[in-house]
Amino acid sequence: MTTPVIDLNSDLGEGFGQWTLGDDDALLSIVTSANIACGYHAGDPTVMRRVCELAAERGVAIGAQVGYRDLPGFGRRFMDVDPRELVNDVVYQIAALDGFAKLAGTKVAYVKPHGALYNAIVHHEAQAEAVADAVSRYDASLPVLGLPGSAWLRKAAEAGLTPVHEAFADRAYTPEGTLVSRREPGAVLHDPDVIVARCLRMVTEGVVEAIDGTEVPLTVRSLCVHGDTQGAVEIARRLRKEFDAAGLSPTPFATPAAAVPAGAGER
Repeated sequence: MTTPVIDLNSDLGEGFGQWTLGDDDALLSIVTSANIACGYHAGDPTVMRRVCELAAERGVAIGAQVGYRDLPGFGRRFMDVDPRELVNDVVYQIAALDGFAKLAGTKVAYVKPHGALYNAIVHHEAQAEAVADAVSRYDASLPVLGLPGSAWLRKAAEAGLTPVHEAFADRAYTPEGTLVSRREPGAVLHDPDVIVARCLRMVTEGVVEAIDGTEVPLTVRSLCVHGDTQGAVEIARRLRKEFDAAGLSPTPFATPAAAVPAGAGER
């Protein structure tokens, strides 16, 4: 039997100005991939540069976490964006983060939608196609993270991109294999023991228990711990320890094809 290969990712760089959220420094010592906010739902140029530099120093793959232009709502509110505008918004975000990644001597290695955009393009065909179009126009070699069975990953594959199946360590699932709305009780999980047990089953058995107790099949290559979840560092640390002990040492699913010399373009 082949040993599963798993990546551990986290949403990072979600501060803004004097406002901080999550412990980027601690999580970057645990995870193998960093979904860095690109300034639309969170993050600013200083935060983006700092987190890119930390990720590059620690060999963590950098992903552009693109979302709706919604700082007040943290990108967790659906927006009826014209697909043509959404293409431009996504290209803008990837390019902004890629600039700071290059200053850190690396580059953006993959793309992951954030929040409401992530959930919308599970079913929203037009927006899913727009995000796929944006990524393929910017760099068709970039893999993309998404929910198995989503319109987003289907559209990405049709556009010639490499889809990567993602599961969530700290979120509850519906019987249909989608995420329970954050408005519903029990949508976010906090107990490290419960989370670790669920995640080990996800990776080794390809199944997750839905909120109604039914078992939902899923495939997972990358596992996400939200950086803003209470106790995120402890959850990620426990997962890394248990995965290592089970011979499932996390490894990034994407690495930069070619690093750019540190400080390139800097004046």
